[in-house]
Amino acid sequence: MSFRLSQRDKDIIGFINQFRAVDRDSLVELFFKQLKSPVNACNSVMVRLYRLGLIERTQQYSPTVYLPIDAKIKKNSQKILHFLSILDIYKQMCTYGTPKQVIVEDKPTGRKGGIEPDLFCIFKGSPFWIEIQRNQYSEQKMQAKINLYEDFFFSDEWKALHWQPEDRAAIFPSVILITPVRYAVSSEHIRIIQVISIDELMEKYRSSAKQQRDGRSRTSASSGGIKINLT
Repeated sequence: MSFRLSQRDKDIIGFINQFRAVDRDSLVELFFKQLKSPVNACNSVMVRLYRLGLIERTQQYSPTVYLPIDAKIKKNSQKILHFLSILDIYKQMCTYGTPKQVIVEDKPTGRKGGIEPDLFCIFKGSPFWIEIQRNQYSEQKMQAKINLYEDFFFSDEWKALHWQPEDRAAIFPSVILITPVRYAVSSEHIRIIQVISIDELMEKYRSSAKQQRDGRSRTSASSGGIKINLT
């Protein structure tokens, strides 16, 4: 079959492959919102890509959810809601600045039993591993999850990850827990941030930045710039 794909077509297919499950309204927001009739334009493109066999879809959700052509999840799987929650966090971040080096369901240890954050990205210049807790867990289970991050920290393997800066020391990402429940977890070695949403994260960012600006106005300016603390 011979057909020509636009760059937007390729970007949409790549995005669906990356995030595993993408709803129609998210596609409208991310790829079509600048058009006069964004929903109609999106529907037209997605029907065409589906008929070409380049994407899959499930209409068990409203609006329609699109999947990779080789999706290994059933069209009625609860896993779809998991991927949509990851996508929602990504979209929240995009309202403040596009994340870079995005990895969905990152597995940085490369082996079973290691850390498996829902999302890795570099956001506002800082690396983050993000855990999205849609269900409530025991504090023991959450602390065990944090302990796995500490194990990885002490392994030093993270210093060789492909996204690490080449011109300065390696950085261990902060761990963001997106959760409506605040857990009594702790670590002396890694930064843990518990927030309900990215909006709350950015409120912490702005509050911290303001405090440091106020402090600098009373003292001499630092040549190193503002150090944001999101704890």
